[in-house]
Amino acid sequence: MKCPYCGFHESRVTDSRDQGGTIHRRRRCEHCFQRFSTVESVVLPELMVVKRDGRREPFKREKISQGLQHACQKRPIPVGQLEAIVEEIENELYKLGQAEVETRVIGEMVMERLRKLDDIAFIRFASVYRSYPDIKAMRQEMDRIIEHEQTTNATKPGR
Repeated sequence: MKCPYCGFHESRVTDSRDQGGTIHRRRRCEHCFQRFSTVESVVLPELMVVKRDGRREPFKREKISQGLQHACQKRPIPVGQLEAIVEEIENELYKLGQAEVETRVIGEMVMERLRKLDDIAFIRFASVYRSYPDIKAMRQEMDRIIEHEQTTNATKPGR
């Protein structure tokens, strides 16, 4: 690490602290003995999203966040919970270890989490994402949700 004071290329790390995604290091120059700090963070490769029409664009977590916020508008869901979902999806995408991911994969990840979180938010998101061809197709999806909820409640203890 080059010293910012004298330009010497040798320094000693005197302290390191992990601060959630970054590491802060305190260093001392081996030549002039001045102290300075550095911050290290992991640089992930750029993840590309393959759109339905074949176009590619860089992954933007803000798009997932905006989609979740629109779907959950006026629903009793804490913003922190939505941010946790965005973080979880982003981490899962990078863990796939692929340079490109289809929008279909991202959309399914969002819907999977919304289905568990809030039925209304799920339907809102799915109605835009899946673009149901007609009201009958949307109704079938809602019937599946209701049926799943009824079977889940019937198997809960005390019912």
